[in-house]
Amino acid sequence: MVDCHGHYTTEPAAMLDWRKRQIAALNDPGQTPSPDALKVSDDEIRASVANRQLKLQAERGIGLALFSPRAGGMGHHIGDARTSADWSRVSNDMVYRVAGLFPKNFAPVCQLPQSPGVSPANCRDELTRCVTELGFVGCNVNPDPTGGYWRDPPLYDRSWYPLWERMVELDVPGMIHVSASANPNFQATGAHYIAGDTTAFMQFITSDLFRDFPTLRLIIPHGGGAVPYHWGRYRGLAQDMKRPPLSDLLRNVWFDTCVYHQPGIDLLTRVIPADNILFASEMVGAVNGVDPETGHAYDDTKRYVDAAALSDADRAKVFSGNARRVYPRLAGRLPE
Repeated sequence: MVDCHGHYTTEPAAMLDWRKRQIAALNDPGQTPSPDALKVSDDEIRASVANRQLKLQAERGIGLALFSPRAGGMGHHIGDARTSADWSRVSNDMVYRVAGLFPKNFAPVCQLPQSPGVSPANCRDELTRCVTELGFVGCNVNPDPTGGYWRDPPLYDRSWYPLWERMVELDVPGMIHVSASANPNFQATGAHYIAGDTTAFMQFITSDLFRDFPTLRLIIPHGGGAVPYHWGRYRGLAQDMKRPPLSDLLRNVWFDTCVYHQPGIDLLTRVIPADNILFASEMVGAVNGVDPETGHAYDDTKRYVDAAALSDADRAKVFSGNARRVYPRLAGRLPE
């Protein structure tokens, strides 16, 4: 089983302290720490995941998790391009070390050094480093690096094309995932995340992005935000705007199962074809509590998929088969 959506949310204290120092130095650049200044031992890394991710993987029967830096911690709206570049390098190097210590449990996915008003082309070098030198299998793409103010161009704007070209060249998919919200109108995980997912899908409907990049693969997390629930609305809007049918988008777009109740998973699996659903839990992420109605953790999404009205063949696709297709660089990390 492959969990396509995991974040390093249990970072060692030294890593968080490095980030605090970096942010504090925004008004005094001479105090900015270098990426090499972070010192974390292998034992500290092992301890950071032992009692959370590794424990829960074993308890819930999850095999390999695609593991990326904390989404809310990407903080692309903080500082400038140099700030984001250094923080991305630190974050990606730490994820690389986790995956190196536990290769059967984690496959690394990278954070991109996005920054408001800076061309996404600026992300190509870090993406290339992570994929070609460190063996990363994918990346997270923030559709709103302004942190909830949406001032940068939409995903189909030509400014994004250099990044899409590099992703196609490297044959890696991207998960469309916003970071923290700086806008007080949008709480991060309950509003900004879901709005980002939904907004990205509408941008795909209204553009020719996948005509220009027919092999680009993008994953919309959190069950696609509001998309499956409003599938009829989006079908109708596409029809009214003389856009191609939504089935055309499903050649390039996938949804994950980070939906934290059974009716939500049931809806997802009824509306979206099984070929376009990837198992995910975002375990140790957005929602950590236990559902008093079921007695199980909200983010124990395997239970929901097990109970969904899927054939055994379709369930196998959701649990691992689709991930193998969407993330071809997983080959060699998974048993046949």
